[in-house]
Amino acid sequence: MRIATWNVNSVRQRLENLTAWLAERSPDIVCLQETKTVDEAFPRAEIEALGYNVAVHGQKTFNGVAILSKFKFDEVIPRLPGDPADDHARFIEATISTKTGSLRVASIYLPNGNPTGTDKYTYKLKWMDRLFKYAHDRLQLEEPLVMAGDYNVIPTAADVHNPAAWTADALFLPQTREKFRSLTLLGLTDAIRAVSDAPGLYTFWDYQAGAWQKNWGIRIDHLLLSPQATDRLTTAGIDKHVRSWERPSDHVPVYVDLDIEPV
Repeated sequence: MRIATWNVNSVRQRLENLTAWLAERSPDIVCLQETKTVDEAFPRAEIEALGYNVAVHGQKTFNGVAILSKFKFDEVIPRLPGDPADDHARFIEATISTKTGSLRVASIYLPNGNPTGTDKYTYKLKWMDRLFKYAHDRLQLEEPLVMAGDYNVIPTAADVHNPAAWTADALFLPQTREKFRSLTLLGLTDAIRAVSDAPGLYTFWDYQAGAWQKNWGIRIDHLLLSPQATDRLTTAGIDKHVRSWERPSDHVPVYVDLDIEPV
């Protein structure tokens, strides 16, 4: 089973690229972020025509997450638990039946947090605390879990072209990286780093300053796997070439292949 994540930076603007990539990579399940549309305006028909079921949690202009699946959903839960007042569309979870039990997949759009020293960074840290609690609780189920999305976290200096340029950024502050590390210490595995320690594995290139052309990238899109999912990991990769397409997102897809069969 192939599971992927992609911050599409507006699903309606990138629909042509999205459908082309779906045909090319043929993922079974896709987690999308920054769909930037209300649920009613999501291009459901075009994606369903490619054989996907669609679960969305969106809002106008900002944020928005979705899960596309070739298999039917047993359950869909929008919103990250822990703060009923939080109205940002940043989280959606779906459960899918497999031959060995349930597979749980979450699409995550973690807050950026900039500028630091403001309520935006405080919100980011609190959101990460809620995500930690979610992961802790879900891991007790001892089932394959994939937490996929744009984490807005650069885990280590190996995940950024020029670490010195990011030292004061919310994506790379020590407190941010420590909270991300606390997630992995729960027992979650960073899929890309599980298969490669190579330098230059980036998932985002800014639109400014020729970042793409110079390969000034960062790795902030991650698939974190529970032990039961990690045991079934066969490969993982980054579809870097998608960044060179016409009118691209500033992020590219990341995917894992798991030895899991659907019902």
